[in-house]
Amino acid sequence: MSAATTEERILSVLEEDAQATYAEIADQAEVSKPTVRKYIHKLEDEGVIVGYSADIDPKKLSSQSIALVGIDVESGKYIEATRELKALQSVEELFTSSGDHTHMAEIRASDGDELGSVIESKILRVQGVSAAHPSFLQERLK
Repeated sequence: MSAATTEERILSVLEEDAQATYAEIADQAEVSKPTVRKYIHKLEDEGVIVGYSADIDPKKLSSQSIALVGIDVESGKYIEATRELKALQSVEELFTSSGDHTHMAEIRASDGDELGSVIESKILRVQGVSAAHPSFLQERLK
């Protein structure tokens, strides 16, 4: 059996395949199905597992482009701006960041013009947002 904890093994399987069945997770994590069920419910209740998603290859998504947008927020407006950014329907996912930007947002748009419009009309209008820096995802490598 692996040196990783039961919880770590179950999460590892889910991170690889969010659609794995309890039986598949149990087999790979070397535990019983009831154990998997118990841990998954516990992790969901604790907010460790916040959802399940599909990985998308942006190159094969013909009707949309996916962009990661670095967003700079003034520290005095951080809480209010974060709340507003989270509420924007055009923001698929929002993360805090310790890198060059205070936030990173995933935005899907049909093309660069639409992305520019979302940035100009939505993101930059949030009080406290001082800049937005988009990068289009080209191809999933792993």
